[in-house]
Amino acid sequence: MGEVELSCRAFVKMYLHACLYPRCSINGLLLSSSSAGGAVCVTDCVPLLHSHLPLALTTQLALTQVDVWCSQSQQRIVGYYQANACVSDNSPTPCALKITDKIAEQFDNAVLLMLDGSKMSPDYRVPPIVMYERKDSKWILKDKHTIMLRQWEETRAIASQMLESGDHVLLVDFDSHLDDITKDWTNQKLNTKIAELASPVNGNI
Repeated sequence: MGEVELSCRAFVKMYLHACLYPRCSINGLLLSSSSAGGAVCVTDCVPLLHSHLPLALTTQLALTQVDVWCSQSQQRIVGYYQANACVSDNSPTPCALKITDKIAEQFDNAVLLMLDGSKMSPDYRVPPIVMYERKDSKWILKDKHTIMLRQWEETRAIASQMLESGDHVLLVDFDSHLDDITKDWTNQKLNTKIAELASPVNGNI
């Protein structure tokens, strides 16, 4: 597998998801709106759960709904992200491996991204992510030099600004949607807010 490019929108939403539930394990799906071939461009994400991550029924329901929505919006599921409740632990859990294996059945270059809780403070200077790729049916650490986050300083500033202004409460994950189905798990309101803060030179937001 070659390079993976992570958009501002995708990173900010993952970051806010983890910040909204700091004492919980959280997870979500990575999406791409770019055509197949070349680098994997993660353009968006769908926050899934913040409680009972291994619940197979809830996860399957979420995967099915996201898959339908993706087919309607010219996107596809290209990976999975997770942050563990223990900030010092950024290793994939059996749940993370199982879900990403399932994604890999549909997308050969699927990626598994773990958020590093020890680097989630506002003054971190490098992306707090650890990424894995699948080789020979096993998930191994991906070369960090093949992971791109364009306009990182701007992306970091947007994430911090949204957290400080309380905009992270706008984020809706699938768990919250199941509690109140009027809540939008596609997070269009949050997407608009990120787009407003992102500079025109940021390219893919």
